Amino acid sequence: MKNEIGGRAARWLRILTATCVALSCAAQAADLPPVKLALIEGMSGPFANAGAMVERNLRFGVERVNAKGGVKLADGMHPLQLVVLDGKGSSEATLVQLRAAIDEKIGFVMQGNSSAVAAALVGAIDKQNAREPERRVLFLNYSADDPALTNDACSFWHFRFDAHAGMRMDALADALKDDRAVKKVYLLNQDYSFGHDVSREAQRALKERRPDVTIAGDEFHPIGRVKDFAPYIAKIRASGADAVITGNWGNDLTLLVKAAREQGLDTKFYTFYGNGLGAPAALGDAGVKRVIAVADWHPNAGGAASDAYYRAFRARYPAAADDYLVARMPLMIDMLASAMTRAGSADPLAVARALEGMKFDGENFHAMTMRAEDHQVIQPLYVMEMDKTGTKGVGFDNEGSGYGFRTLLAVSADKTAPPTTCKMTRPAR
Repeated sequence: MKNEIGGRAARWLRILTATCVALSCAAQAADLPPVKLALIEGMSGPFANAGAMVERNLRFGVERVNAKGGVKLADGMHPLQLVVLDGKGSSEATLVQLRAAIDEKIGFVMQGNSSAVAAALVGAIDKQNAREPERRVLFLNYSADDPALTNDACSFWHFRFDAHAGMRMDALADALKDDRAVKKVYLLNQDYSFGHDVSREAQRALKERRPDVTIAGDEFHPIGRVKDFAPYIAKIRASGADAVITGNWGNDLTLLVKAAREQGLDTKFYTFYGNGLGAPAALGDAGVKRVIAVADWHPNAGGAASDAYYRAFRARYPAAADDYLVARMPLMIDMLASAMTRAGSADPLAVARALEGMKFDGENFHAMTMRAEDHQVIQPLYVMEMDKTGTKGVGFDNEGSGYGFRTLLAVSADKTAPPTTCKMTRPAR
């Protein structure tokens, strides 16, 4: 009996000790300062809706990390804090906000909705980190897809968590390769670095996979300034194109597909972003089995873990207009937090070294590897087609539109990995 009482007392002591430790950790995490992450994005202007979408996705990731206690640094658990700064979609305004972030001693900057802005950030951060090594900054890129950023213009301080334009185009071209009804394509893209990348990569991929396809037009339009795409739709129709290839995003995509619907353009759209930000609702029935998109993930990718993650996002943002999960964005936050914990530090250099070569399970549904030689994430890609919710393979819709996407082609991570020309200079310390 004495031994039994002693055993019970010991068990209760262990439970009380564990409880006290947990409470102490929670109190410590609440007392320790947050690790600030700066989002510098166009939160106003023609692409404000895209900026708001990014903020929701990153906030979702930050909240999930904090719900698990935050990041474990040498002195204990620290929460993450998202600081939103309006870069207004311009390089000049973004660099002003970068300086504001540096002045606030924020060591982590996130941006993605413009490759031109991303290139400006890389240049400025390289100079900043060389000039003031005690105030270094790490750049986390979730969407800027110019291939140069992880090739000739690569930087140790830049990490890309999205597939670049060439990787996406290869996946689209693999799907188009089997679409023998397509004989002519029209290339229509935004007139800036990324749009030109899409055009160039489309021509390359078509030459490799469908040399029989004729390019009926290759046109660029001002980014964020076209209010009526009807004249472009008329040109596409006159060209006799069977399909349009476009890297348009935000309102430039929504207005384009809306004009196509209104004019009854009977062609397929092979897009980079046709699955989000109002595009399915704008197209309606006209987009069914005509709009093809490519992404690193989509709500109908399948699997219990993927479905649960998406449902958690919709529960956090129940309004239909807010329903656009870009999984790589919150998973980027989770991967960053894991790198901080692995490094035991929020020092940008230590975190960068922890990220290099890092393998991450992505909540058990989306594995990602950060390739060390160029800081390009390697992950699966999906090519998908639009259809009505409830049809085979379309269990979830987009933004309450009644339309979603089914997988046409799933490309494994190893098959998406491109060669790189990056010759990276790494800091000695």
